[in-house]
Amino acid sequence: MTDRLYYHDSFLYDFDAEVRGATNDPRPSVILDRTAFYPTSGGQIFDTGVISSDSGQHKVSEVADTEDGRIVHYLEAALDLKPGTRVRGQVNGARRRDHMQQHSGQHVLSAAFVRLFNMPTVSFHMGDDYCSIDLDTPSLSKTQVEDAEHFANEIILENRPVEIRFVTRDEAANLGLRKLPPAERAQLRIIDIRELDLSACGGTHVNQTGQIGCILLRKVEKVRQGWRVEFIAGQRAVATARRDFTTLTEAGAQFSAQIYDVPQQIRKSLDEIRSLRKQKEDSQEELAAAQAAVMLAGIPETSGRKVVVRTFSDRDIYALKVLAQKLTRCAPNVVTLLGTTSPQPSVVLAQSAGQPFDMGALMKQVMSAHGGRGGGSKDMAQGGLPSADSVSKALEAARAALV
Repeated sequence: MTDRLYYHDSFLYDFDAEVRGATNDPRPSVILDRTAFYPTSGGQIFDTGVISSDSGQHKVSEVADTEDGRIVHYLEAALDLKPGTRVRGQVNGARRRDHMQQHSGQHVLSAAFVRLFNMPTVSFHMGDDYCSIDLDTPSLSKTQVEDAEHFANEIILENRPVEIRFVTRDEAANLGLRKLPPAERAQLRIIDIRELDLSACGGTHVNQTGQIGCILLRKVEKVRQGWRVEFIAGQRAVATARRDFTTLTEAGAQFSAQIYDVPQQIRKSLDEIRSLRKQKEDSQEELAAAQAAVMLAGIPETSGRKVVVRTFSDRDIYALKVLAQKLTRCAPNVVTLLGTTSPQPSVVLAQSAGQPFDMGALMKQVMSAHGGRGGGSKDMAQGGLPSADSVSKALEAARAALV
């Protein structure tokens, strides 16, 4: 088994080791007798860094556990390291510190939800941008979220010691752990946040809660097993707060408003957009009705019906459908074949109620022949085409099918 140096010192970034195994198939990788690199496990993602030897420096891109207790260091490029070779490892310190802040922050936050509301954490996820815990609770209010965040940050300000100790399973059963893990090992590694939380955990952690910096709770959503709370800690929280402030400042500038007035300005703008959209739709209805009357007046009947075929260069699919509706409702014997080349090449086929054709079937036939997709009902169908050139061809094919 690999000797896991991070078990005893999470701030250990540099170490010497001996190669126990190396391969380039299927990926370049190396196994060492001891390592400070943390492998993905327990919700925490892996460390990165470099492994150096006389043959050069090798970037570590991923670290993983094996079933037999060894740690595999995956490298970015092929290597030539033989068992017995002495190497030096260097963990990416910035990434490690970030992970320590996130994982220790999770312990404090989970303890806060238990202490305040008796809401246990059932799972933890650490990503590159955010972390999350899933709480076993049927409900979670905004006030509870804010209270847990406040409590957690108070613990951080108190700068409580975070200690590591190893105990047997029997000893652990009597310590009052927040959660006793499955019986896999005879000895457990305990993370002890003074007078707050005892948890069995193999992750990397800070030495004192003050090193977490701060905890910021973000999105909250209902999930199958309870409620998911997204959070960030330490420098991530600072960077995210800066990004949020910059975004809000830019948004406020667009409205010539302060950042705290942005939500109100957005609501006002959305109301105006909805009003303008309604006005546009009403105007399109009126224009389409007038246009339909003019178009039908100039088209003679053929075989007892009027067939309208028209291609536009600046109508969207909604405008085509409105015009088709007005045309087919003006008289009981109308068939309309309408198309537009912009903004999206599209066609609409429609007929007055009682006409004998099937516009949905005709649309599928035409689309299939011209590389488009579409469908609809017996009296109206719509479809999209891959190019503007195919619009007129599709309408010609549809008209020919009506004969």
